[in-house]
Amino acid sequence: MGGNIMILIAAARSSPLSQVQLVEVQEEINKHHPDLSLQPLFIDTTGDKDLKTSLRGLGRSDFFTQQIDAALLQRRCSIAIHSAKDLPVPLDEGLTVAAITEGKDHRDSLVLRDGFTLETLPPGSLIATSSERREEIIRSIRDDLVFADLRGTIGQRLDLLESGKVDGVVIAEAALIRLNLTHLNRFYLPGETTPLQGKLAIVVRRDAHALLELFSCIDSRQKCHGDDSLSSALMQPETGHLIPS
Repeated sequence: MGGNIMILIAAARSSPLSQVQLVEVQEEINKHHPDLSLQPLFIDTTGDKDLKTSLRGLGRSDFFTQQIDAALLQRRCSIAIHSAKDLPVPLDEGLTVAAITEGKDHRDSLVLRDGFTLETLPPGSLIATSSERREEIIRSIRDDLVFADLRGTIGQRLDLLESGKVDGVVIAEAALIRLNLTHLNRFYLPGETTPLQGKLAIVVRRDAHALLELFSCIDSRQKCHGDDSLSSALMQPETGHLIPS
């Protein structure tokens, strides 16, 4: 780039986690393009505003992306940064995925108050999670626990735990790492998660050929050929669109 600063407006959710994820993309791309600067455009999505609708059986896949992708199509920004597992299927026909980052730990963690483990929780303890899959995993170990639906930011979820309103919350380990919360009393849940968990997606307009080339240097899809589960989750052959599991 010849020493000239290139500024790209990057749209993302307004949550603390999403803001950290934008910084992560900035740091990764700067390893290859040190003169590239991402100017944040933080947007509240439907999923950020509506904290009452359950994610279980949700009949739409753009709950956390619609307003951000709309800003991209309206050319209010150059790129959109999403949690890869939140991407809608299919993407708008005017958009495409420029890169999927290497990501963080893909596991789920059960966060408990200090002194407890999953095995030592009293019967009837209340576990909060928005995921049926995560609930089923815990039920297979402790079928005497009670479960409640959970929405909100990571901070709001942990506030429920600290206040004693719930006895445990399930949070993606990648989120805890990104928010420097790995000191919390937590336990990894067994079982498979989506291969996209912990990864970030950079979305651009389909005609933005220069940006597709620019972000190819941080695209982990170039390295997933030996992982069939990851390959199938990452790519839809007919359109080239990402498929969240």
